[in-house]
Amino acid sequence: MGMCLSCCGNSAEETNLMPPAEERRRQQLEAAERRVLENESRGIKNLDKVRRQQQRAEEMERREEEAARQGGNPTLRWQTS
Repeated sequence: MGMCLSCCGNSAEETNLMPPAEERRRQQLEAAERRVLENESRGIKNLDKVRRQQQRAEEMERREEEAARQGGNPTLRWQTS
């Protein structure tokens, strides 16, 4: 019952399963980047399409702000609910 297995196994240094600190940091950084990408695309099937729509919306807002600064009449927008 009280067997000592240190004589027939590997030493403690050989059985150390922890990677070096630099390797562990790199792995943690990669995992964090993967989580960020997964969270960005959660629930979105086509990420490129969503980004294009966001860019179009920003472009429209920018054009409206530019028109307002020039003093012209703002374009009418139909709102449906």
